[in-house]
Amino acid sequence: MATKPVLYSYFRSSCSWRVRIAFAIKGVEYDYKGVNLLKGEQLGDEYKAVNPSGQVPCLFIDGFTLTQSLSIMEYLEETRSGTALLPKDPKQRALVRQICEVIAGGIQPLQNLSVLKAIGADRKTEWGHDMIAKGFRALETFLENTAGRYCVGDDVTMADCCLVPQVYNANRFQVDMSKFPIISRINTALLELDTFKVSDPVNQPDCPEDLRK
Repeated sequence: MATKPVLYSYFRSSCSWRVRIAFAIKGVEYDYKGVNLLKGEQLGDEYKAVNPSGQVPCLFIDGFTLTQSLSIMEYLEETRSGTALLPKDPKQRALVRQICEVIAGGIQPLQNLSVLKAIGADRKTEWGHDMIAKGFRALETFLENTAGRYCVGDDVTMADCCLVPQVYNANRFQVDMSKFPIISRINTALLELDTFKVSDPVNQPDCPEDLRK
């Protein structure tokens, strides 16, 4: 019997969240190991022996360890059956990857925990708000040309796995989402799907009880 993949995750990590959604879409079971970022567990020797970058997510699968959310989702797409995370058409696949990179490379890293700590407590909320709003202005324009019901056409893709966690972050930083109607519409549609509900931070084993309410 094959060993289930092991996902090292933090319930509110948007990068980990993307991967949890991808697992749910693929219908692949996995074991969950929480890594508390606020307590600095990702920087301890035990975890860095698993992932030297000291980040989540990290996935042990098929006998090896893989990091970085986009790489993990691509690997799941290439090795696991079930609902596709990428379209068959090369142009559409490229557009999905473009949206993924806009979010995962151009928005989220500018407001992640390590950056906010460096910015400092006095400025972190303003910084996070401004970086997400700036990124969303570009993303909204991209989506004008790619969106159907979801980010690229009418099927859920890796791009949608990236979108929902980033909108969650936008709400945390009080970004005015009325300025981004396409992003908001897609996010609302995705949140209705069971695969997105089960992947939500409040449904993860390491989510504190007071946040589940």
